[in-house]
Amino acid sequence: VSDLRPSVLPGPADVSRSMFDLRSPPHRFMKRYDSVSSVPSSTSSRKDSQGSNRSLDTITLSGDERDFGRLNVKLCYVSSVEQIWITVLRCKDLSWPCSCGENPRICVKGILTLPKPVHFKSSAKEGCNDIEFMETFVFAIKLQSLQAVRLVFKIQTQTPRKKTIGECSLALRELSSQESNHWLDISPPSK
Repeated sequence: VSDLRPSVLPGPADVSRSMFDLRSPPHRFMKRYDSVSSVPSSTSSRKDSQGSNRSLDTITLSGDERDFGRLNVKLCYVSSVEQIWITVLRCKDLSWPCSCGENPRICVKGILTLPKPVHFKSSAKEGCNDIEFMETFVFAIKLQSLQAVRLVFKIQTQTPRKKTIGECSLALRELSSQESNHWLDISPPSK
């Protein structure tokens, strides 16, 4: 726990201490920060060392510094009819670029990476913190063919324009008749 009283704050003496004083009116110095980046969440611009303006929203974070959200899916293989059942349940904590607007329409595109890929797509829903899809897709494919492939999901915006904002994938080695529930971490789209 840090002692926030002005007398123990580090820094040069000429810096105004009033912005650190918790007794001053909060609205004067309050700024909203992104919880993972400590970058002001406004779209203000700053001059970089070359003197050009760069929007703070264009700063990309590497590794685990930025959370792109998670996708919840269920899988089941019905061997008696040789069908794979894929249920796209929900997207949680999804983040998207500012260029997509406040609440873009979001859909999930799935691809079974067979030699002849199988594509499917959910309906588009309004972007929010917890998007429910609850859609099931059924394909008649032999189990041996599926166990060597991946199931890739692309999270896409439909408005203002079609754009992939994230992706995740899952190996299908352990498909069974027992329905399995998966939470997949969404990553930035590959180039």
